Amino acid sequence: MDKKKVTESVDKIKTGSFERRLALTRIGLMAGTKMAGQVAVSIFSSKSKRVEKRKSAISKQAQFIVKELGKLKGSVVKIGQVMALYGEHFLPPEVTEALHTLEENTTALDWSIIRGVLYDQLGAEVMSQLEIEHEPIGSASLGQVHRARIIATGEMICLKVQYPGVAQTIDVDLNAVAQILKLTQLVSFGQAFDDWLEEVRVMMHREVDYLLEARTTEHFYTLLAEDSRFIVPKVYSAYSAASVLATSYEVGENVSSLKVACLSQSRRNRLSKLSLLIFLKELFVWHEIQTDPNFGNYRVRIDHLGEEDKIVLLDFGAVQKYPASFIEPVCDMICSAFIDDLDGVIEGGLALKIMHKEWPAKILSEFAQICIAVLEPLAILQSSEYPKAFNERGEYCWRDSDLPTRIAKRAAKSAINRYFKIPPKEFVFLNRKLVGVYTFISVLGGQFNGRELLIPFINGYKSD
Repeated sequence: MDKKKVTESVDKIKTGSFERRLALTRIGLMAGTKMAGQVAVSIFSSKSKRVEKRKSAISKQAQFIVKELGKLKGSVVKIGQVMALYGEHFLPPEVTEALHTLEENTTALDWSIIRGVLYDQLGAEVMSQLEIEHEPIGSASLGQVHRARIIATGEMICLKVQYPGVAQTIDVDLNAVAQILKLTQLVSFGQAFDDWLEEVRVMMHREVDYLLEARTTEHFYTLLAEDSRFIVPKVYSAYSAASVLATSYEVGENVSSLKVACLSQSRRNRLSKLSLLIFLKELFVWHEIQTDPNFGNYRVRIDHLGEEDKIVLLDFGAVQKYPASFIEPVCDMICSAFIDDLDGVIEGGLALKIMHKEWPAKILSEFAQICIAVLEPLAILQSSEYPKAFNERGEYCWRDSDLPTRIAKRAAKSAINRYFKIPPKEFVFLNRKLVGVYTFISVLGGQFNGRELLIPFINGYKSD
């Protein structure tokens, strides 16, 4: 959760299932009526104009829905954000573009309400051991964070407090949002969409399970205990409960802050490598991946006495553990892509069910080549074919590379889209994580060849 200065507050949140259903139903009906009217107006237009008008109508309706959803605090905002991140295979681009504008409502809940939650969850005796700042240091759609001091020891901790009732509204909100999409004809319903929706439901319930998040945080704290380059907050079980998570207060700068941008190139390179390293560990070693690429889940601890800056890892509510049946084909694809083994990439794609045997050989080959291209920053050395991607020292310039544009153009020109519809949900979440890592490094302006980090993991995987 982002550390923000929050000055506004409200004294209630619509968590009653009836009033939320009423508000969401109203949004759906209004959007559906507007959509039907706009479609009816364009019925006598030419085919090309009808397509253009429909796209415009979809965009307007998506913007209307997002604006109305943004007025509701609670899980509905988070649901919209998750759909924006992972819905590109299910929703029209106009809808995902609008959903990306759905920002966290930074208006905090009044201290009197939060205080009531804390007393209910922790009890008066535990509360008497803490001095809690009434002004939150962060506010989001599902809860807010308050800094506190343990009176006996002077330790500073963070109390992540869940808004009352949000856990109970997840199913209502998710069903309502799906119904809105149906009423406005913004999505084609089917088994694949239903499976994806169910995965979003599981993710949302995991997000509000603070006891699970506490265990996951402790697990990663243990995994990285000997690696001083990373900081994982310590969990304080004595001050945690079902709706309260207490962790050590860890200072750090936002990845996109001016202070981080002003670090030397070598220091930003080091931080960039660390972000890639942790992802490779998650994938190849731990098989547990933080699937939320939100920059708010990371901080940079600047070393003012040297150059040993650290990455602070926050919020482990979106960590997913993957089975070997998924991880192994992914790792096989990466190993094959690294050495330009087209057949190996295709074999991995078939095992993951993102490719299918009945596809024409040309389509399988083209899809595999795109997969290989995605690995460009982690595989190839300096190439005259892509001069903008490398500096004079032969290091890959992540920010200056036009890789995303090249991938998009290549995919658009091919016939892949006619065959490649909806990948397995696990692949969708892993893909978003990879995009998040690439973006993280790009924002830092990293300049380095990823192969030097990837090779040890490939060798380790092959030897295993």
